[in-house]
Amino acid sequence: MRRIAPSILAVCALIAVALPAAAHASHSQSMTFEAPVDLANPETRTSAFDEISSFGVKSVRIVMLWQNVAPAPSSRVKPDFDATNPAAYNWSGYDPQVDGAVARGWKVLLTVSGPVPQWASNGARDNLTRPSPREFQSFVTAAARHYGTKVARWAIWNEPNQPQFLLPQYSAGKHTPLSPRIYRNLFLAGQRGLRAGGLPNAQVLIGETSPRGTTHVVPPLTFLRGVFCLNSRYHKVGKCAQLHADGYAHHAYTTAQGPLFKPKQPNDVTIGVIGRLITALNRARSAGAVDRRLNIHLTEFGIQSTPDPIVGVTRARQSDYRSIAERLAYDQPRVVAFSQYLMRDDPPKEGVPLALRYPGFESGLRTNAGKAKPALTGFRLPLAALRRGSRVSLWGLVRPATASTTATVEYTSGGSFKKLFTVKTNSRGYFTRSTPFRSGRRYRLVWTNAGGQSFHGTTTSVYRR
Repeated sequence: MRRIAPSILAVCALIAVALPAAAHASHSQSMTFEAPVDLANPETRTSAFDEISSFGVKSVRIVMLWQNVAPAPSSRVKPDFDATNPAAYNWSGYDPQVDGAVARGWKVLLTVSGPVPQWASNGARDNLTRPSPREFQSFVTAAARHYGTKVARWAIWNEPNQPQFLLPQYSAGKHTPLSPRIYRNLFLAGQRGLRAGGLPNAQVLIGETSPRGTTHVVPPLTFLRGVFCLNSRYHKVGKCAQLHADGYAHHAYTTAQGPLFKPKQPNDVTIGVIGRLITALNRARSAGAVDRRLNIHLTEFGIQSTPDPIVGVTRARQSDYRSIAERLAYDQPRVVAFSQYLMRDDPPKEGVPLALRYPGFESGLRTNAGKAKPALTGFRLPLAALRRGSRVSLWGLVRPATASTTATVEYTSGGSFKKLFTVKTNSRGYFTRSTPFRSGRRYRLVWTNAGGQSFHGTTTSVYRR
């Protein structure tokens, strides 16, 4: 049920340089991994958990589709059952993932989402149109009773500004966004369901928006204003009550131009313009639309690579772009969570033209066949090399580190690698250092763990504005 990514601009030869790490960067930023296919498959689940653990990640996001667990999801008539009773649902596709994470002491972010059982949609016409808030509340009540405190944080609906997950997005004339108000009612129903299910203090994220708008997709900031009952100037409209949420979730995917791509549409929010979302949330708070300052959780993100011929960048550039994007998130104190989607690429379609062969995501750290991409080692030891003037700012992370550690930055000009300097990270494994720019140099991070095992990060190119 993943969407096809929006049309992408051509790859630029170079991308912009980020500013040095902000003085008040989010040093508590957490990382969440999402590997739906690998964790759902009993044959790959254990190895996927083990590999995620080897990176030092201890949090997973799981998207639960209502239609996948509900009884008679294809029926236009609701079956006779108590919709608040967990025993009425089939949780078997999700329980092993949740239980596997909890057994390892990890945190689980559970996104409860459509598509929905047909009987729960307006007119029972499909699995997306105007889901019933009353039925959704009952479903979330059952989910809360079933999972309880196994779930550390809940999110309501995956990408509700996308027609693949919620309809209608616009009015028939395609002028008035309709999905924001539909979503608002579902969000409130979800909160009521969590309370009724015995979780009155559950952490709940609002949003889960996708990054860009079209004639079929409501732009994320337009969607945000609609959910909070604000006009384009961020003044309250109507008699909407103030909302409570524990954070705003967003999917800040970028294009093949890289993480510092800046969309011209002012209501789009990719990773390179995440400040737009911060400003919008501040203005919503000032307008009294929400009861607190909302931090941002980037709950789904990835850089797509070849073999996708349309949206994929080279595999080396995938690793570089992913690291730079993580740095941009780290430099924003309001961004408290980042993510990686996927472990392995989605499968291609066979027997179709090349342009249609890759409808899913090629954002994995491995190919669909399981072969490691450069992004695999780049994810374990990310390093971003960004040039400003005559200096290169090197930002890196020893992700598996559980305390302050030392690592080595090496460089090459085409031959063997040489030591540039040794760095000492902060308590979470991060560091930032500056070095003079030297044409042709590339860098990598090298780290040896307490057991004596050495890891080499991906060779990283320098990017500039």
